[in-house]
Amino acid sequence: MCEDKAVITLQRFDWLMILAAFVLFCFGIATITSVELSQGAEEFIFVRKQLIALGLGLGLCVAAASVNYQLYRAYSHILYWLALGLLIAVLIFGETLNGTTGWFVLAGFSFQPVELMKLALALELAGYFSDHARERFGWRELLQTGVRTLLPAVFVLQQPDLGGALILIGIWMVMVFFAGIRWQHVAALLLSFGLIAGVVMVSGQLPDYQLERIATFLNPASDPLETGYNVTQAKIAIGAGGLLGRGLGAGSQSQLRFLPESQTDFIFAVIAEELGFVGVIVVLAAFLLLFVRMLKTVRMTRDAFAAYLLIGILATFFVQTCIHVGVNLSIMPATGVTLPFVSYGGSSLIVMFIMLGVAQSIASRITPVDRLASQH
Repeated sequence: MCEDKAVITLQRFDWLMILAAFVLFCFGIATITSVELSQGAEEFIFVRKQLIALGLGLGLCVAAASVNYQLYRAYSHILYWLALGLLIAVLIFGETLNGTTGWFVLAGFSFQPVELMKLALALELAGYFSDHARERFGWRELLQTGVRTLLPAVFVLQQPDLGGALILIGIWMVMVFFAGIRWQHVAALLLSFGLIAGVVMVSGQLPDYQLERIATFLNPASDPLETGYNVTQAKIAIGAGGLLGRGLGAGSQSQLRFLPESQTDFIFAVIAEELGFVGVIVVLAAFLLLFVRMLKTVRMTRDAFAAYLLIGILATFFVQTCIHVGVNLSIMPATGVTLPFVSYGGSSLIVMFIMLGVAQSIASRITPVDRLASQH
């Protein structure tokens, strides 16, 4: 009986969702290999660490998929406060890399607590919204979920990690949209964000480097050799790729090291230069497939917690992808955000696969009756 149940559950996996993640990882590992070739690396440390992270991620993905998603609801509060505690601890005991105190480093491997918080926040908000699913969305729900989001976002900003904070806020905004936020709330949020941003900038509380990033975003050509260097090189790389690209290992911007952080923050630009427009379309199509399959699963499930949790996971992937691609195209200020399943980063890749496993836990427990009902 146990074997039959396991086979049925395996058959109910959303294999197109898994295929999309696998395609994205393949593009990522190929690009990371190309970047290491440009750096003259003989041991391919980035590639090896990424493959180790893949192994851990796949193992945890299978484990997450095998657990009934209702168990995540039972421990959502604990995971949220644990992740919040780690965000506080990393400010005290963490390592500072690239000007950000956001990593725990042990035996050559690093972990970013903000990655765990993305999943923890999705679980926490899913639990809240499912408990209030029959109530009309009002100011109380907006405030209570906003506090749950802003609390970790403030600690992330202290690192400082603007990109991580924006992703947490983005997860919340997508989830409140699906929860039934009204136009009055949207207007109030836009006004509040505008006032807060204005006060922070006028008061001089914003760090100089953040002001420089904003100025560079508004006018990248104002200082192309300093503050505008990264986005300028990214735009050159994207434009140089053409239709089919220059080939893996043959991109001038990445191979000659003009493009900084090419294996993480600007990996999309490397893909565009070396694999061209065709490569970019395949990557974006894989993301689109991932998003569509998750939305389809949301539509099929009859459990409010499962639906909101899937929306939270989808929001994580979607917001992070939009920010990364937007920065590479110079339509958003540089924030240092990785591309899901593609960029180098062990903790990011592992948590992304855990999220994928949670999504499979939900998809595999949708009954044939639910699937038929969703078609009518």
